[in-house]
Amino acid sequence: MHITSIEIKDKRFDLPEGVGSDATHTTPQYAYAVCCLRTDSPVTGIGLAFTLGAGTDLVCKAIEYISVALKGREIEELMADFGHEYRRIADSPSLRWLGPHKGVIHLALAAVVNACYDLWAKSRQVPLWQLLLDLTPAQLVNTLDLSYFEEVLSRDQAIALLETHFPTRNERTQVLSTGYKGYDTSVGWFNYPDEKIVANTRKAMDNGFNAMKLKVGSDDPGRDIRRAALIRQTAGDAATIMVDANQKWNLPQALYVCEKLGDINPFWIEEPTHPDDVIGHQAIALAIAPFKVATGEHIPNKVIFKNFLQAKAMDFCQVDAVRVGGVSEFLTISLLARQMGVPVVPHVGDMGQIHQHLVLFNHIGMGHEHLFLEHIPHLRPYFVQPAEITGGYYQVPQVPGSSSDLKD
Repeated sequence: MHITSIEIKDKRFDLPEGVGSDATHTTPQYAYAVCCLRTDSPVTGIGLAFTLGAGTDLVCKAIEYISVALKGREIEELMADFGHEYRRIADSPSLRWLGPHKGVIHLALAAVVNACYDLWAKSRQVPLWQLLLDLTPAQLVNTLDLSYFEEVLSRDQAIALLETHFPTRNERTQVLSTGYKGYDTSVGWFNYPDEKIVANTRKAMDNGFNAMKLKVGSDDPGRDIRRAALIRQTAGDAATIMVDANQKWNLPQALYVCEKLGDINPFWIEEPTHPDDVIGHQAIALAIAPFKVATGEHIPNKVIFKNFLQAKAMDFCQVDAVRVGGVSEFLTISLLARQMGVPVVPHVGDMGQIHQHLVLFNHIGMGHEHLFLEHIPHLRPYFVQPAEITGGYYQVPQVPGSSSDLKD
């Protein structure tokens, strides 16, 4: 199956009032820069990069530059040594200067890479999670770029890690019967009034969720503390409650508010300060222990993830395959996190469509703990095969590909 042409789409979706709002992004417009790999067959590979409206056109233009070298490539030949192809694209001299490995160029790379994996799974007529499990450890590592990881995760170490967990896969395949547990991140959007977050908490629990998240980061910390207490009172002590500041606080503010939020026993406090501030996150993680820090939604590449992990500045790794360089870099970071004993609980800029596949592989193939996956339902009507949630669990996708196809 050969790639014959590339189509690029700028897809933007207006949201109802309050939906998607957080302390930093108060009136978001969800959007995707979409890479479509057309082939000499009816099959098309679809890759997504998540954006927030304005600027999506810049990512689309970058996809045009990055993807041109894929024309004429046969998908099996391309993916057999995709790690080298990935590095060649990421290190293109004229484009690398614009990052390196971050920003508009890296978002575009995510869309291109995700389209390649989607096409590969469709060409084999299997869902992405099955494709990844079907690969031998060496074949999987061949799709990854481990450069700059040499001192923490060599090629041999990556293969050995996968091989270590290979004999016990059957112990973890129960997830294919139960589905993968979800958590409701839409309970407490920032602009929702108090009465709505209380009603949403009750609704989430009625729908089978016992884990949910509240957006914090108000100019008045008292608002955050009051709303967190409302959710805890409504959900009860047995529920798992996370709070997410979306980078709003400076370090002194984060330390102050995190201490106050400890009263609700949060499972984690997410993005408490600027996403590039490794030392700031490290200081917060040390100060608020035993409470945990989650971050990664805005960490752009594997090297910065490596630094966060080395510094013990994250307790939960929230790598997102539509923010970093696609499925390939997601798996690379997941392997390092597994090596260093840090759970991966992805952020889902894809609304969980791709990540429902990736967490299945992380759990079965790498031995990552089955915790839960963020659930955001707001773009469900726009996907051809939207993620299915039953009783608070993602149902295992059965359609070939990565579930990324959008309706026209």
